[in-house]
Amino acid sequence: MTHVVPSRPAARTGADGPPVPEPTDGGPAAPNPADGFPAEPDAVPDPADGDSAVLELGGGGGPAGPPRLTVVVPTRDERESVPLLLDRLGPALSGLGAEILFADDSDDDTVTELTALAPRCPVPVRLLHRPPGTRGGGLSGAVVAGIRAARGGWVLVMDADLQHPPQAAAVLARTAMREGVDIAVGTRYAGTGRSGGLAGAGRQATSSTATRLVKAAFPRRLATVSDPLSGLFAFRRDAVDPALLRPVGFKILLEILVRHPAARVAEVAYAFAPRQAGRSKASLREGLAFVRHVARLRHSVAGGQRQLARMAAFGLVGASGIAVNTAALWLFFEVLGLHHLLGAALATQFSTAWNFVLTDTAVYRRGHRRGRRPGRAGRFFALNNLLLLTRLPLLQWLVLAGTDVLTANALTLVLLFALRFLVSDRLIYRAGEAKVRRRDPVKLLVDPDAAAAPPPHRRRSGYLPYRYDVAGTVTIGSQIRLPELEFFRAQWVPDADVDIAVRVGDVGRRRPRGRAALTEDHSGSAALRYEEHLGRLGANFRVRLGPPITVEVGPLLARSPHVVYTNVVEALLRFVLISRGRMLLHSACVELDGRGVMLSALTDTGKTATVLRLLREHGGRFLSDDMTVVDASGRAVCFPKPLTISAHTLRAVHAEDLTRGEWRRLALQSRLHSKGGRSIALLLSRFNLPIMGINALTQILVPPPKYSVDRLVPCRLGSSTEVKDLFVIERGAPDLYDLDPAEALERMLANTEDAYGFPPYRHLAPALRVGGLDHAELRAREREILAGFLSGVRTRVLASDCFGWADEIPRLLAGEESAAPVRTAEAWPRWDLRTFPAA
Repeated sequence: MTHVVPSRPAARTGADGPPVPEPTDGGPAAPNPADGFPAEPDAVPDPADGDSAVLELGGGGGPAGPPRLTVVVPTRDERESVPLLLDRLGPALSGLGAEILFADDSDDDTVTELTALAPRCPVPVRLLHRPPGTRGGGLSGAVVAGIRAARGGWVLVMDADLQHPPQAAAVLARTAMREGVDIAVGTRYAGTGRSGGLAGAGRQATSSTATRLVKAAFPRRLATVSDPLSGLFAFRRDAVDPALLRPVGFKILLEILVRHPAARVAEVAYAFAPRQAGRSKASLREGLAFVRHVARLRHSVAGGQRQLARMAAFGLVGASGIAVNTAALWLFFEVLGLHHLLGAALATQFSTAWNFVLTDTAVYRRGHRRGRRPGRAGRFFALNNLLLLTRLPLLQWLVLAGTDVLTANALTLVLLFALRFLVSDRLIYRAGEAKVRRRDPVKLLVDPDAAAAPPPHRRRSGYLPYRYDVAGTVTIGSQIRLPELEFFRAQWVPDADVDIAVRVGDVGRRRPRGRAALTEDHSGSAALRYEEHLGRLGANFRVRLGPPITVEVGPLLARSPHVVYTNVVEALLRFVLISRGRMLLHSACVELDGRGVMLSALTDTGKTATVLRLLREHGGRFLSDDMTVVDASGRAVCFPKPLTISAHTLRAVHAEDLTRGEWRRLALQSRLHSKGGRSIALLLSRFNLPIMGINALTQILVPPPKYSVDRLVPCRLGSSTEVKDLFVIERGAPDLYDLDPAEALERMLANTEDAYGFPPYRHLAPALRVGGLDHAELRAREREILAGFLSGVRTRVLASDCFGWADEIPRLLAGEESAAPVRTAEAWPRWDLRTFPAA
C-alpha cells in the first residue's frame, strides 16, 4: 500500500495558477502542471502501481486518525465533471469520517482541476494517477489500485459523472456501515430504484441484457443481487481481497461478488441520474471485452460438473428408495390398514435406511465422507424425518384432492428430491468442502424512498387483549397470547400505552416470491418488512419503529406464538430494555440461602437441568432459566419463561404432575426441539428455503415442550436478587478457574448473542433503531450495562464431563466466606420502579 507523509510542504504556483507541491530531496521531480498531473513529492510510490504515487491534495477537516471511509472515484478525462462532483460530494460525506481518493487515468486537465479545487473540499482529497503504460485493467484496474491505496476500513466506489448522485452515495455508505454487511450495492432494479439516467432505449436494453447474462452465468452467487453490474457500491476493506481480483473493463463489482461468494450483501435502491458532463466510455470493444471476461470468470469458478454426477447417482439411489417407500406404504396402508399418514411416516424409516446404505457406500467416496458412519446416519435420518413434517401436510392435501395415496406419496418424495440432495451433499457429506461457502439466501434491500405500506385488504380489530408488564420497564400488548410472557400478564396496562404492540395483519405481496427478503422501507429506516416465499401465506412480519413499536404478523405466524415471541418480539424487547438501562442477559438465576447465583452457558449445554437439580436438591428460589433482566447496579430481576425440556434435561425432571400422555409426547418433543433439531434447522437456513415458515409449521404440528418450573420441581419464585456469583458452565474435562472482568464481559456477551442465532435475527437487528439509538449504539450501551453488572460479581468457569455442575456449585458456595444475604419478599409484588436505579 502507498504511504503518505502526513505533513505537506508549502506549495508553489504553477504557470496556470493552481498550486503545485514542491519536491523534496530524493523524491521524484514534480512534473510541469501543463502536463496534466502535478505530483506530491512526499508520496511513496506503490510497487504494485509502477510509477504511480498517492498525492495529498488537501481538503478540510477529516478524522483525527485513519478515515473510516475511503470513497474511490475512478476518472479518465473527467475535467468537466470533477468540479461538479466535488461541490456536491464533499458536503454529502460530512460527518462520515471520509476521504475521497481519485484513481485517475486521465490524459486531459483532470488532475489540474482536482489540484485547484481539492483544498476547498470539506473532506480530505487524495489522488492516485496512473501514467500511460501502467493502466492495466482499464477502469476496473484503476479501482483496484485505489482499493490498495485506501486508508478507510470501508471503501465506496462511484463514478465521477454524477450519474451516481452524491447524496445516494452517502446513504449507501451509511447503510453499509450500519447494517453489518460485507458489501452494499446501489441498485437501479429493486424497490424504488430507477435506471432512467441511461441515455436512450438502446443503452437501457444493453444494460438489462448484460444484467440478465451475468445472473444466468452465476445464478447462485448473484441470486440476492438485482444489479450486479452497478458502479455504485461499498464494502468492508478486510472482506475483499484485492489479490483475488482480475477485472477487465468497467464491471469491478461483478468480479468482487463472484470472487467472494460468502460475503453478506445488502442493496440500497437509488435513482440512476442523467450524465451531468463528460461522455460515456462505453464502446463495442468494451462490450466484447466484457463478454470475454464473463466467460473467463465463469470458467474460473466452475465446479459443478462433479456435483452433477453426484446428483445423478443420488437420483438413481433416490429412485430405488421411492420404490422401497412405496412398497412399505402399500404394506402398511393396503395390507395392515393403518392410516395413510402413519403409514407414510413408517415407510419413510425403511426408505431412509435403504437410501443411506446405498448413498454412503456407492455415491460418496471415502474422501467425501464427513465424520463416522453413525453420525452420518443420524444426520441422514434427522433430515428425512424433518422433511417428513413438510411432506405430510402436502400428502394430506393431495389425498383430499382425490389423488391416490401411493401416487401422492411418490409425488411428495420427488418434489423434495433436490432439497434432500443439496443438504446431503453440502452438510452431511460436505463433498468439496472447500467450496461449501455460499452467500446468505435472504435478500436485504434498503429503500429510502419507498411509499407507505398499502392499506389491508380487510378491516381488522386493533384491540390488544393480552398485555404484559416486563420488569416494570417495558409493556407489551398483543392480539395473540405469548406464553413466554404469561408470568407478566398485566391487564391493568392501558391498551394505548404499550411500548410494543403485536397485531395480526396482511403482510407482504399476494404473489409468491423467489426467496426471502428483508426490506427497510420508509426514510430513516422507520419500518422493516420480512417476507418469505409463499406470499401472504408465508411467515411474514412488519415492524414499525414507533414509538410505540408495532409488529404486524401474518396469519401463519399468528398460529405459532412461540416463533413470534422467540424470533421477533424478544429481539425487540432486548433492545428496548437496553435503551432504558437494562439488559436481557442469556443466563439462569436462582437464589440459594438468600444468595444470588447466576449460571451462563451456550445453548443446550445443560443449564436447565442444572437449575432443576439445584432447586430440587437444595431448595432456594427460582428467578429465570433462559433470560434474566439485569442492570448496572448488580441487580437481577426474574424472567420466568416456561422451561424448554430438551433430551438431556429429562434426567433432571421428576415431575409427578405430568400425565402419561405428556410424558409420551415429551420424548418426541424433547428430541425435535433440542440442539439436534435446531442444528438441522440452522443448516437448512443456509439454503433458499422459507425457514421461518418451516419453523412455524413444525411448532404448530409438534409444539415445543414448555413447562413452568413449578410443574417440574417444587420451588418458590423470587422477584429480584443481588448476584454475587456467576458460573459459566462448560462440558469437558473437570476444571475451575476465575475470569477477569474483561474476559467475563466478552464471554457473557458471546453467550447472549448465541441465543439469537435463528433467522431472521441477523438481518433484523442491524436495522433496528430504538430510543434514538442505532444498532451499534445500542450494543455499546448493552456492553456498559453488563460491565457495571459484572463489576460486583465473581465469575468462574466450571467445566464437567458428567453433568455434575449441580453437585459442585453448592460445595463451592459453602466453602466460601458467607456473604450478607439479600432477602426478597415472600409474595410476588407489583413492580416498584424504586427498586431500579435510574437509567
